[in-house]
Amino acid sequence: MRQLYPAIEPLLQHSIPVQAPHVLHVEECGRLHGIPVVFLHGGPGAGCTPTHRRFFDPDRYRIILVDQRGAGRSTPHASLENNTTQDLIADLELVRAHLGIERWLVFGGSWGSTLALAYAATHPERVLGMILRGIFLCRDEDVAWFYQSGADRIFPDYWADYLAPIPENERGDLVLAYRRRLVGADELARMQAAKAWSTWEGRTATLRTDPATVDFFADPHHALAIARIENHYFFHGSFLRDNPLLAQADRFAHLEGEIIHGRYDVVCPIKQAFDLAAVWPKARLTVVGDAGHAVSEPGITDALIRATDRFAEQLGGHANGRG
Repeated sequence: MRQLYPAIEPLLQHSIPVQAPHVLHVEECGRLHGIPVVFLHGGPGAGCTPTHRRFFDPDRYRIILVDQRGAGRSTPHASLENNTTQDLIADLELVRAHLGIERWLVFGGSWGSTLALAYAATHPERVLGMILRGIFLCRDEDVAWFYQSGADRIFPDYWADYLAPIPENERGDLVLAYRRRLVGADELARMQAAKAWSTWEGRTATLRTDPATVDFFADPHHALAIARIENHYFFHGSFLRDNPLLAQADRFAHLEGEIIHGRYDVVCPIKQAFDLAAVWPKARLTVVGDAGHAVSEPGITDALIRATDRFAEQLGGHANGRG
């Protein structure tokens, strides 16, 4: 089993203003003249953590971590204003240009895989390849499985806590019911809803419930951004209903890729990975047999680091995205 690379600190940190009121937090780690790779975090709203720096060989990669609008150390925290998939794609282009990168490897998991695919479909000429984990296609049925009907049959005890803030007469559309509370003026109800929404995800993300993962998702600061921004996106069909990801596959099908997915992923069932692989012939699909959804699970970590090492060998002549 491959382990994470040793802990490292950022070489550079940037505060990059984008569309008002947002200012993005961006950090660079590793080797400034290495192969550029951009890390796209999940959620949307989860933000980057120091662990995310460690999936890449710091002697070979220029590692760029971007906290998306409203997430992590970007400001304003948990903001929904001017926050759409198309905005995030535009932000990535702005960051790429700001850092003087021509092309970069794109690495994303869960919602990060969604954003990676949407970005690659919009700007395929800027992508060296993609490493994607826990595929989330953000179709209405994918959201409904986890937030309305499906996953509740596997975790009925955790589901009961997810339902608790919502009166029975509003449970026919839980995304809408949560939206009313997450954007409402009642601060106590907003925080209660945020913790219930986010904790549901944290409890179910791993094959065996992991207390550290639950604690991260239940932390009030993280929970508010995760719940508000996820709910905002899912209420609006992730701003992808007019351009579903699979319908855009011809735009990125020529790119090299890695698809890594846990067999027992309850948050994003594995069929989404197979659906993507069916329209992306140059992607290699790896099924991790003893894992759920989380990037922290040993089999997922192992597969991701093997993938970044393979790309480092393949792209050795593409330092700074050139060549």
